Amino acid sequence: METTVTKRKGGAGFWVCNFAFTFERFAYYAAKWLIFQFIVATAMEGGLGAHKDAAASYQSFFVAFTYLAPLLGSYISDHLIGAKYLVPVGMVLMGIGYLLGWQAHSLTGVAIMIALVSVGTGLFKPQTNSITGRLFSDPRDLDKAFSTQYSMVNIGSFLGTTFIGILAGTQGYRICFLVCAVAMFIDAVMFFSGWGVLGEAGAKPFKLTENSAKAAQTEKKEAGEARPLTRIEKQRVAAIIAVSAFSAIFWIFWYLAYLPVYDYWASADEVRMNWMLFGYKIPTSFFDSENGLLCILLGPVLGSIWAKDARRPGGGLSIFKHTALGMGILGIAFAIFALADVTRGGGQASLIWVVLFGIALSTGEMTFSPLGNSFISKFAPARMLSAMMAVWTLAIFIAGLSYGPLYNLISKFPFAGANFGIAALLIVLAAILWVLDHKLNSLVIDEKK
Repeated sequence: METTVTKRKGGAGFWVCNFAFTFERFAYYAAKWLIFQFIVATAMEGGLGAHKDAAASYQSFFVAFTYLAPLLGSYISDHLIGAKYLVPVGMVLMGIGYLLGWQAHSLTGVAIMIALVSVGTGLFKPQTNSITGRLFSDPRDLDKAFSTQYSMVNIGSFLGTTFIGILAGTQGYRICFLVCAVAMFIDAVMFFSGWGVLGEAGAKPFKLTENSAKAAQTEKKEAGEARPLTRIEKQRVAAIIAVSAFSAIFWIFWYLAYLPVYDYWASADEVRMNWMLFGYKIPTSFFDSENGLLCILLGPVLGSIWAKDARRPGGGLSIFKHTALGMGILGIAFAIFALADVTRGGGQASLIWVVLFGIALSTGEMTFSPLGNSFISKFAPARMLSAMMAVWTLAIFIAGLSYGPLYNLISKFPFAGANFGIAALLIVLAAILWVLDHKLNSLVIDEKK
């Protein structure tokens, strides 16, 4: 039995989890775009005809609560029910939620959809990640495994926003929610069909499966530890909280960046950008598609750059400098959009501005985002690992809850001025974080070693 475990390297179960994420992210990112479009579209167009402020807020709630619910889902799979039983339940709940979106005729209907999809995501997302981790016995295989899974996530995002954007332009928004629902039901059937190849991974609550000699020894040690955190542990907790706070700021403006693409640059009241290409009107969902495609392309390139950088004397850029760099690039993205508005005069801006904006946005994301979980895994006190991971997730929840209302406020100001202001704020914060790097990095390094 032990020999079988030590040779385990994911196998078919790994791809069951990968494709589960591809289908789920297909629906999720498509729905994220759909919510805004569906709420502002008139009844004649198959929408709700509500104000854009409501569209921004509800899309914001969708992002926020799909990042909050996994905290509850993680507790359930850790203590109560095996993860692989929760995953298909979560998929079905998401499918039912999207079905309600298909039939929604009020903002209340959209809110119920968001609630069901959030709960479903909470039962799906962390559990599928955890099952993937249990499919590999050698920790050295995990970086490659999760990198592959990250690519599958972005493939789902790219395909979903591309296909749904085209479908919405020809068949309307409502049927797109139906497609999302069907994708989730297919996902549930596929996962259930591949259940057998998962073996015992996720069959029991994770707290009950930690029965190896090493885990038993760790539990015994931690059970006897009533001591408070050491000085270096407290410093590392402070460092994680600090980088998570800057992460929250990054994600607030990263998510906010999508809304002017849907609203300001694609307004029916005033055509500010030429969305025509070779006689075809490009749907705004293609901006989301661009991000998915760029993340797929940039992942290996930036991964190689950071790996080479890490081999430099001194160990390369810290997580704080990575975050500062990402934030600075995000600031450049907003400056690009401000320039687009300034240079167009009273006419239409070229679509190339959206492409450049998307490149900067995605580069900023990939500069620091994939490194956060790794940083926390390395430096969080062992007995606080889950709590520190929750802090990182909570940062995105705060960002999701904030960016919609913030956009509603900012959109009342002149576009170029507001975006130059955001760019300046992000670049200044990036500079502050860069300057503080030495002090913050000293919090995580044990000088006694």
